[in-house]
Amino acid sequence: MHRTALTRGLRAFSSRAFVARAAETAPPPGTPYYVFDRYAKRMQRSRAAERGIIKDNAVQPDTRGEPSRLTDYVRDFGAECLAERLMDITRPYPTIVELGAGAGHLRHHIGQRPGLEKLIMCDTSESLLNRDRHLDKNFPFEIERRVIDEEMLPFEPDSLDCVVASGSLHWTNDLPGALAQIQRALKPDGVFLGYMLGGDTLFELRTSLLLAEQERRGGMSVRVSPMAESRDISSLLSRAGFTLQTVDVDELKVGYPTMYELMQDLRDMGESNAAAYRATFLPRDVLLAAGATYAALHGEEDHVPATYSMIFMIGWKPSPEQRAPLKPGSATHSLKDIL
Repeated sequence: MHRTALTRGLRAFSSRAFVARAAETAPPPGTPYYVFDRYAKRMQRSRAAERGIIKDNAVQPDTRGEPSRLTDYVRDFGAECLAERLMDITRPYPTIVELGAGAGHLRHHIGQRPGLEKLIMCDTSESLLNRDRHLDKNFPFEIERRVIDEEMLPFEPDSLDCVVASGSLHWTNDLPGALAQIQRALKPDGVFLGYMLGGDTLFELRTSLLLAEQERRGGMSVRVSPMAESRDISSLLSRAGFTLQTVDVDELKVGYPTMYELMQDLRDMGESNAAAYRATFLPRDVLLAAGATYAALHGEEDHVPATYSMIFMIGWKPSPEQRAPLKPGSATHSLKDIL
């Protein structure tokens, strides 16, 4: 089979396999929607921020948070792409609220934004929020930190001009509810920008683990967290009451020596599996088989690739003064005349 066709088939297989497994482990109808273990995710992020470099079976002094910093490349990429979209909006926003701020990746890319006076960084993990507090003096705007759960926002209705979500919404159990809370907190004509991992993120790891466990154990467990698809986000924004929505996808591919370095980096990012019905133990034979499968199916000459698919979204809160999109068929010129 051609490599491109094989890759496309594996992407589809990973999605179907997870849906089949999720159907087996899903709670009965009528129970609260519970996909992710939010407590486990907060602990993962906190441990990542506090972990030091281990050498000779001992934590090296003054290295707290260093493994986390070394794996900032995914969040830095997402923050840079998000900042570019924010800079396209010329309207000044004195205060910006950032959800899922982590250690503060976005602030490095918005220092030149005109009129910005204050950035409110919010995250579920206090340790991660404070990891790089010592850098606050380098920014020309005030930085405030708040420990906040994206599923229970404390902001008053119609109180915020601009809300940004920096790569944390893919861990929410109630994404429609979280978006509705953001919309409620915005002032009329306020803007929401965000990104989340989704789509084909880590499909290489997902398929390798699924195939290895199917071969070794005759069944499959939830080893990688479920992901939303970009086609769903626009409808979720509309359902939450946003107008003038924009949804697009950027993809980051990162090379690793082997699958095991990828899994270690995910741990140090605080992005390990947090599915509520996840398997908590990965047998050694399944792990070794998955590593070999990963290299055989996806490996390049000197590395194995991993895909991070980032879904970016923009939505505005309705306002009487807001410009509405033109009705279909109202155009006065044809593209044929121009081209």
